[in-house]
Amino acid sequence: MVKTRKDDVNVPAPTPTDQPAEEFSVEKILDKRSRNGKVEYLLKWKGYNDEDNTWEPEENLDCPDLIAAYESQFETSLRDTEDKNKIKIISEDSRARGFDRGLEPHKILGATDASGELMFLMLWKKCKEADLVPASQVNVRCPEIVINYYENKKIWHTKQTFKLCDLSVLRISFSTTVSPSGRVLILSANE
Repeated sequence: MVKTRKDDVNVPAPTPTDQPAEEFSVEKILDKRSRNGKVEYLLKWKGYNDEDNTWEPEENLDCPDLIAAYESQFETSLRDTEDKNKIKIISEDSRARGFDRGLEPHKILGATDASGELMFLMLWKKCKEADLVPASQVNVRCPEIVINYYENKKIWHTKQTFKLCDLSVLRISFSTTVSPSGRVLILSANE
């Protein structure tokens, strides 16, 4: 019994059995996340607005059909997204690259052989987009840009000797000579 101040009457205290437990029904599962190692689902409750959606731990749910439907829908949308990304990549690869774009080369920004073939990252005049271009094409079409790139990237020594920093990595060999003025001339560059 509980006493109230107003009329000092004894009123029975409410017990858990006096009030029926309110049961909520899940209308739809909207999202899924993992929090503290537990899977939680974002639930839309029947008869409630979106503001009342809540994240609930999986073990508190009794709606296996809705969970299965959500998981199936999630996997389908994931596959669709992967397919769209594959199509996008294929269409990007079909764009003209390198010299095929008809642009005039400006300079070489860098070099890589990560794909197994020596490639130069070329910057083009009147264009902000750079392309990876096979070194074999660049060596033939604009050898002066290749020479300038290597001259600016390497350590040169005097008295008719010079050192190119680990050109074996780049798989290029040069035949060179030193002019009377001391400038190194590249007679040929072979890949």
